[in-house]
Amino acid sequence: MLKLTPIILALCYGLAMYLFSSFRLRRELDDKSTELADPRLKTLTDRMAAALDLPRIRVHIYEVAPLNGLAAPDGRIFITRGFYDAYRAGQVSAEELSSVIAHELGHVAMGHTRRRLIDFSGQNALRTALAMVLARFIPGFGAMIANALASLLAARISRGDEFEADAYASALLMKSGIGLAPQKSLFAKLDALTDNRRGVTPAWLMSHPKTEDRIAAIERNEVSWTPQD
Repeated sequence: MLKLTPIILALCYGLAMYLFSSFRLRRELDDKSTELADPRLKTLTDRMAAALDLPRIRVHIYEVAPLNGLAAPDGRIFITRGFYDAYRAGQVSAEELSSVIAHELGHVAMGHTRRRLIDFSGQNALRTALAMVLARFIPGFGAMIANALASLLAARISRGDEFEADAYASALLMKSGIGLAPQKSLFAKLDALTDNRRGVTPAWLMSHPKTEDRIAAIERNEVSWTPQD
């Protein structure tokens, strides 16, 4: 029984982290967001809603500065104030911002949002268990190795999710008649946008695939999904 103690403690810690993280995220989003009311964006989201046979797509503005999109575990879609301000300043088009919304819808549709919160808690539990076990054999380095392994796992999961959400967004943008040009052009200009914001990297690009790889994957899908004459 004593040998299983680290694993049991790690599982309890993971469950506690999941419950706490879920509560904290929901409260943060409730306190710092309002529903988006923009006629041009609503026209585009209504087209995507029609393509999905939904009455509407509700989008919220999350009042933080970094350029980011977010899908909450409860299915709500958010864009940050930073992204919306870039749109209002003409740095990002309505169609480009709609591609962010489509991407976040992909995360919801594929269950990434809820699973990511569970994964985050599970990775913390794994990190804790590994650190406790490895510390017995490699004193002073166990925690470092455990953190590195958990980070590699998290990055691999994140990259896979992003490609899947990109593909979902591409399909939705094509079906709704918006097309893939805005999705590709947004990726192409993100580096310039972050330079203008003093090097702040968009949170949605951290631990994500390289921009050129994402554009290449979108273009491959575009070719394979476009009927040939």
